[in-house]
Amino acid sequence: MKTEPGASPASPLTAGRVDAAGRGERRAVLPKPARDDVVRALRHSLGVFLALRIFLSIVALIGIALLPDLTRLSPGVRLGLPPIPLLNNVPGWAAHPITPGWHNVFTAFERFDGLWFLSIARHGYVRGNQSAVFFPLYPLLIRAVSWAIGGHPFAASLIVSNAAFLGALFVLFLLTQAEFSDEVARKAVVYAAVFPTAFFFLAPYSESLFLLLVLLAFWFARRSRWWLAAPAAFLAALTRNLGVLLVLPLAAEAIHQALTARPRRLPVAGLAASAFPVLGAGTYLWFCHARFGSWLAPITQQTSWERHRVSPLTTARMASQDAYRFMGIYPGGYHTLDWVIGVVVVAAAAYAIFRFRPSYSLYAWASILAPMSYIFDGRPLLSFPRFAAVIFPVIWAFARWTEGRPRAHELVVGCSAALLGLMLLLFVNWYYIF
Repeated sequence: MKTEPGASPASPLTAGRVDAAGRGERRAVLPKPARDDVVRALRHSLGVFLALRIFLSIVALIGIALLPDLTRLSPGVRLGLPPIPLLNNVPGWAAHPITPGWHNVFTAFERFDGLWFLSIARHGYVRGNQSAVFFPLYPLLIRAVSWAIGGHPFAASLIVSNAAFLGALFVLFLLTQAEFSDEVARKAVVYAAVFPTAFFFLAPYSESLFLLLVLLAFWFARRSRWWLAAPAAFLAALTRNLGVLLVLPLAAEAIHQALTARPRRLPVAGLAASAFPVLGAGTYLWFCHARFGSWLAPITQQTSWERHRVSPLTTARMASQDAYRFMGIYPGGYHTLDWVIGVVVVAAAAYAIFRFRPSYSLYAWASILAPMSYIFDGRPLLSFPRFAAVIFPVIWAFARWTEGRPRAHELVVGCSAALLGLMLLLFVNWYYIF
């Protein structure tokens, strides 16, 4: 077997990693990473993180002075859009106005749902303001860091998000390297950083924390360290509503390991750990019952965003029709952006079914079908590009596809980075990217 570049033949992560068909890791559990692999993961992840931070800062500074501020335009100038009251404010938190200065390197990311997290971090959950939709772990961490730095929630949110994303890239590298190869791991980290909506990882959003916790849950589960996978999954379910879906891939992983073990055994520890996402979500629902008098407040309050349940197939049909119907007509560009990203993500998830472990493909498809089942009619794939940023098996699909193909790698990076720059340009100017 060919040894990966930069790794010694004796490395426990490179021995027997990929089978002859290139279908990935066949072992029941992953070994402990070697020290050299950890150092290499940290160095590469830190370099990619810093490059992304600089790139997004430059685009934000230029972009915020390139397009008109949508919140300052009259409804007529906004090309027929209805009035948008309090677009840049939520109860308890007013966004920084767009004004000249270097502060835009940071305040340009203070947009949309990020304001809700900041409001909750400062004031807690308030009856009647739809705050229950936003799960508690991320604003709790903001509050804790804010206290530690002297009471600055926005600065704290950036610290939490950026640190969590750096940690997520580090864990992604190690997990990918253990499952595939050093080359795939390096590319996966780059692709995660240039995903079209990767700027949400560095903004006051919970995506980076959620991705870190999901990756930790899988990392510990793949090493059969269920006593560590359980709390990671529990915390992921306290971070985002989709965290509860981790029960499916973790249970699948537990069963998979039990069936491939010699001798076979009952997956008692794994199945017990897979229940922790349900416990995490249940803990928050219990809090909502005590605070708002409703167990289902995080779900019922979604109606304030005009979302409702439909079949994912209906969502796909509606999104495709809108992308075609509004081609070249405002605001068809939003539909086209959503649709293009959605098609690519679904295609990569289909690849995952045949090439990755069942637990990974289950996570990918659960993360796709859930948001496609609860939609806003005016824009069926609204926020789907953001939700897709944490579906790391999609990143893996591209990293495996470009393995040994430098031109394909350049194509993926170029196209994704271009979309990332475009969507950030819209986001920082309060256009409809959320």
